[in-house]
Amino acid sequence: MTTHILETGEADLAYDVHGPLPTEGGRPPLVMIGQPMEASGFSTLASYFPDRTVVTYDPRGLGRSVRKDGRVENEPEIQAGDVHRVIEALGAGPVELFGSSGGAVTALALVTAYPDDVRTLVAHEPPLIPVLPDAAAAERARAAIRAAYEANGFNAGMAAFIAMTSWQGEFTDEYFAQPPADPAQFGMPAEDDGRRDDPLLSDRSWAVSSYRLDVEALKAAPTRVVIAVGEESTGVFTGRTAVAAAEVLGRQATVFPSHHGGFLGGEFGYAGQPEAFARKLREVLDA
Repeated sequence: MTTHILETGEADLAYDVHGPLPTEGGRPPLVMIGQPMEASGFSTLASYFPDRTVVTYDPRGLGRSVRKDGRVENEPEIQAGDVHRVIEALGAGPVELFGSSGGAVTALALVTAYPDDVRTLVAHEPPLIPVLPDAAAAERARAAIRAAYEANGFNAGMAAFIAMTSWQGEFTDEYFAQPPADPAQFGMPAEDDGRRDDPLLSDRSWAVSSYRLDVEALKAAPTRVVIAVGEESTGVFTGRTAVAAAEVLGRQATVFPSHHGGFLGGEFGYAGQPEAFARKLREVLDA
């Protein structure tokens, strides 16, 4: 693995290249991106592609990618521009791309703005509120996460986040009638760490979940776009957004093993089924 820093006027972007450039066998690089997850979250998944050149990166303002623009919000269009610059720096496009969660949203924005950058995109469970029939209620549930975080800190906010993302079905009056989620219920202490800058629990990444697909641009792009959903995500927030996003694009979501973090090993204590997930990803890319 080699690590590179791509300096731009707004951010210094750190990315890692696992394998040779130029690539072997004529296959394009396989780029893996997340948001707010950094490159480290793909270490297990990348290990199942020893025959491919895999590229991972830290989104601007996260991990090793230092922002210089004085801003804190995370916007898919801006992050798409960053990924475009990384692909240009590789000199090996168009690439194949796997985007997870907010990274899937960035990837969809990338294909919209730079359709010649990506040959095949696998967008795994993009958390796109606007595609939901209960979008207004989902925005209210999202706002409650931020309120809990602002009032009582990380553990309270994370408990609210877990409650939202594990809720089955639409966000109904029953959902909002529940008492506030208790961190102890999820094995977390109640203490407040005093910080309010978490990209997941604050409003800094609301532009990600509020992103509106440009359906016509995506349909017109030469990129093969595959929307992926975990088999264990049926009925929960990101499972519903994945299925709805695929329907908006006129197709069905492709089912992958496990849950929202199904490709993870032991990186964050939320392991999925990475070997089976990688096998399915290889199958989809080779189709």
